Amino acid sequence: MTSQELWQLVADSRNGVLATINRDGTPQLSNIYYLSDPSAGIVRFSTTTVRTKGRNLLRDSRATLQVAGKDFFNFAVVTGAATLFVPRLADDPAVDELFAIHSKLGAAIDRSGFGEEMLANNRMAVRLNVDRIYGRILDR
Repeated sequence: MTSQELWQLVADSRNGVLATINRDGTPQLSNIYYLSDPSAGIVRFSTTTVRTKGRNLLRDSRATLQVAGKDFFNFAVVTGAATLFVPRLADDPAVDELFAIHSKLGAAIDRSGFGEEMLANNRMAVRLNVDRIYGRILDR
């Protein structure tokens, strides 16, 4: 299988399991919704600065996302360092990034009040810059 085939598996889904690194070095796993851009080599999602995965990413930007394929033997894994976009104002570029993610995932349709809501909910946008992709695709 090629990395292009693996990226296609990632692009065909919006659900995955994100692994971040706890303070003690153990993995922390979270189910997430995400967007991917294979041509740019990135995966984007939203979380909060107060959830475990968000706190972990603020401390250590390394992350891994596992995406399941059509059955147990088909999967793709992307790893890399995350770039974090934490809004400070209701109209700053981090809010623009959050709105782009939320609207493409169907979670936001109206920009009015969106920035204030993101600030109140401690939201941040995450861009996982993929430096490695691996997995397995079996045609069974």
